[in-house]
Amino acid sequence: MSLIKTFADGDEITGFYLLKSAAVKQTNGTPPKDYFDLILADRSGEISAKFWDAAPADKETYFAPMLVKVKGIVHTYREKLQFKVVRMRPATDEDGYSLTEFIRSAPVQPVDLVGVMKRTAASLTDEDMRTIVQYVIAKVEDKLMHYPAGKGMHHAFYAGLAYHIVRMLELGEFVAKQRPFLNRDLLLAGILIHDIAKTEEMDAELGIVKDYSFTGKLLGHISLAANWTVEAAIASGIDTNSETVVLLQHLILSHHNLGEWGSPVQPQIPEAVALHYIDQLDAKLQAVEDAVDTLPDTEQWTAPLRIIENKQIYRAKIKQNAPV
Repeated sequence: MSLIKTFADGDEITGFYLLKSAAVKQTNGTPPKDYFDLILADRSGEISAKFWDAAPADKETYFAPMLVKVKGIVHTYREKLQFKVVRMRPATDEDGYSLTEFIRSAPVQPVDLVGVMKRTAASLTDEDMRTIVQYVIAKVEDKLMHYPAGKGMHHAFYAGLAYHIVRMLELGEFVAKQRPFLNRDLLLAGILIHDIAKTEEMDAELGIVKDYSFTGKLLGHISLAANWTVEAAIASGIDTNSETVVLLQHLILSHHNLGEWGSPVQPQIPEAVALHYIDQLDAKLQAVEDAVDTLPDTEQWTAPLRIIENKQIYRAKIKQNAPV
């Protein structure tokens, strides 16, 4: 079965793929005709697909995420590959495939990622800070085992949120050692809880975001997480006006840096400045890594990436030598 990463213009494809999204839309013709706007995916990447001849019954049959067998043709549309579905059916148990075989996931086991988070929280020397962070992690531990960090480009895969947090913890440990004026506990605590309410902000299954939740749309993960620190303080008998609680809230509320990016305040403590740029570095590098990893072997330039101001990334032909 061909991996999506290897698809080329003109390929005739028959195989099993993950139906990552399925939306019924209408053509611009007169009268308009319903069709399926799809995204097909496997571990190597994803591709936009159109099922023009969808029957009325298909609307009740296909829902993301599910495994489907498709037959169709790859073609180029507006300089991007697209898949025209000729036939499609749901996969059955007799086909011998599991949905999890087609889901992109973090390269580290979720249980190990969550373990790192819990051990880091336990290492915080400030008792109140440690108590609050452990409370918040325990509140969503089950969801951390599979939740992505975003719907589209921000660690949008199985256990992507925990992977993002752990990669940030590694950077945070390095920066705290390089810049001893930073408070390690405060920086790592902020990393641990800055995005943790994405588990409430989004409705996700198997690492795929179906939609943003009711509270996610109206409140967002930033305000939700800030509220959780107060909830943790109250539950633990900690003064909600203490410096520890206020600083943790500030780290969460300022980590996007700008109002138009969702932050009601800008970073005003050193650890908040560090948190913002560590977050940006990991999110942008992951988006670049994803784009390069899913780039067809025949191409050198990625599609424009919105997260880096719609720039394209060139994949160098120079091979990296193994360390001596």
